[in-house]
Amino acid sequence: MEKGTLVEFRLQGDSSADKSRQRRLAVVDRPEGKKHWVVLDERGQSHTLHPRQITYMVTGQTYKPTEIAQFWQEIQPYLDPASLEVAWEILIEEGESVDPAAMALLLFSDQRPALCYAAYYLLSEDRLYFKQKGERYEPRPAAQVAELKHQSDLEAQRLLEWQGFLTRVQQAIQGEQVEWQCSDRPRLEALEKFAVFGDEANHRGPALETLIALGRPETAQAAFQLLVDLQLWNPHENVFLRRSQIPTQFSSRVVDMAQRRLISPPPDPDCERLDLTHLKVYTVDDESTREIDDGLSIEFLPDGQQRLWIHIADPTRWLSPGDELDLEARRRCTTLYLPTGMVPMFPPELATGPMSLNQGNVCTALSFGVVLDPDGAVADYQIRASLVKPTYRLTYNDVDEMLELGIAAEPELEAIAQSAQRRSRWRQSQGAISIHMPESSIKVEEDEITISVLDDSLARTMVAEMMILAGEVAGRYGEAHQLPLPFRGQSQPELPSEEELLKLQPGPVRDCAIRRCMPRSEVSITPSRHASLGLDTYTQVTSPIRRYADLLAHFQLKAHLRGEPLPFSVEATQELIQAVSNTTYEATLVERQTNRYWSLEYLRRHSTEVWHALMLRWLREHENLGLVLIEDLGLEMAMRFSRPVELGERIAIKVAYVDPRQDIIQFTELTRSLEQAALN
Repeated sequence: MEKGTLVEFRLQGDSSADKSRQRRLAVVDRPEGKKHWVVLDERGQSHTLHPRQITYMVTGQTYKPTEIAQFWQEIQPYLDPASLEVAWEILIEEGESVDPAAMALLLFSDQRPALCYAAYYLLSEDRLYFKQKGERYEPRPAAQVAELKHQSDLEAQRLLEWQGFLTRVQQAIQGEQVEWQCSDRPRLEALEKFAVFGDEANHRGPALETLIALGRPETAQAAFQLLVDLQLWNPHENVFLRRSQIPTQFSSRVVDMAQRRLISPPPDPDCERLDLTHLKVYTVDDESTREIDDGLSIEFLPDGQQRLWIHIADPTRWLSPGDELDLEARRRCTTLYLPTGMVPMFPPELATGPMSLNQGNVCTALSFGVVLDPDGAVADYQIRASLVKPTYRLTYNDVDEMLELGIAAEPELEAIAQSAQRRSRWRQSQGAISIHMPESSIKVEEDEITISVLDDSLARTMVAEMMILAGEVAGRYGEAHQLPLPFRGQSQPELPSEEELLKLQPGPVRDCAIRRCMPRSEVSITPSRHASLGLDTYTQVTSPIRRYADLLAHFQLKAHLRGEPLPFSVEATQELIQAVSNTTYEATLVERQTNRYWSLEYLRRHSTEVWHALMLRWLREHENLGLVLIEDLGLEMAMRFSRPVELGERIAIKVAYVDPRQDIIQFTELTRSLEQAALN
């Protein structure tokens, strides 16, 4: 190369992807060593180049560094990429390749050095019509150009949608009403998944792209806050529920089937139901309960004996194994009870309508009739598909008041309560283990949180004993007839010695020590003893609207009672039990996490209050980490102490720091003087 040759080059480290942005021009000044050249750019700055760094030489004329700017200006009018399309159409017909000089002649009818460079510039920038092969450029096939154009159009459309999305995001952040587009949905869903799953989320790219564009941190917390700012999520959005596989909405197909069943009920497979509509039926639930799945009666027999009737709602009247409603219930496995409301197993119009034992209506039921012996053991039982007509819709408080007042007009209720007490004593004699830890109920309505402690009342004990009784009867029947049912068992725990227990304060402290030793109950198709209930066989059947395992038991029991083949074989029952157990565990975890969140949020809102707490047990004594019970709320919380504390010791505590979203809470113990100051 002679002095004054104009060359295009790239510096070491320039990315090929940034070729157009890094394109540089300089004039050759002198050789450097055997292979290198020293060039001067338009500012007079020198660069030492290896021939590999030189991408084009402008031949036929020499230049000075001061003329480079003018050269750039001279070629600008010729740098129209659209002009290549005409050249491509001509060349593809002839099937010829071209070099920059030939392209300059074709495009500009001139081969001046500047125009040859302009042609080279266009060809080297082009990604659509021509493909470089050595020093020449050949036209791409028409099909390939069409596909590249299509991809280019898609990219232009994506860029347009992206800009529109960012505009709508900014408007929503500023509080403006926004109509989101279909093209926005994938980006919003990516944000949601990132907010829920964090670094474990699939396809995080669009979420990170959005956060970067808005100048926000690339974190799950930032994604969560953005969704709140966009008014798409509530500040208390339930990420635990979103993280689970539990569906929160019913498909249109399931809703349509529920409507059809309401309008045109299927034939009742139990056409010869026992008519028990003459009996007085009490349904007892919390005031907010809408799925009424059990009722109680008592029948006074001519021989002076009494027959208890536990009536359980019969949702199998409205569906059959394997139909759309059954499969949806199987997928959900349980009704989810959250402080903000419930996520039902069946569509509400069915679950709270004809499936429930609603007051004053003739309802289908599966009724368990039981005669007890004087000690409280089961002397005789029967299980019948029935018709009942609930007489009273009562709350637990209603029943407690009625029992306390001893209302003469309701001797049936008193008789049921006495039978329940007899049953409780009998189960205790059989080794039942009673644990009475305070239980709290958390409700959130219109952003108001209420936490109440559920009393261990006569009414709750009565209902619980009757449900356990129905479970024992169902288990006995299944065992006697070798039916594959979801039997629930619990192995015998290794409890602390009597001497150790006596050292602990009676009540929550002692019960907490016993609870620690209790193994988890297990479900299988084989009957086994349930240690804490004191029963040799037991299967849950009393919540078929809310638990799929109970519904499964109903399908099996009712088919056997009719003398028909069982709808589920041993293998199918076993598989269903496994699937149900897994999903139910996930639902229980969501309920626990959600209750924990709202507990911490309640304490955050009442951070100035002083709470009276009871030291239950040590979690890690060497770290002074203990478990305390906030007695007014029935909440158990971990707390780190700064001094030795005795089990059963009552202390005054106050929230020092709490972050419900991060599941962090710290307490401070108050001295007597600080407690008085806080109360004043």
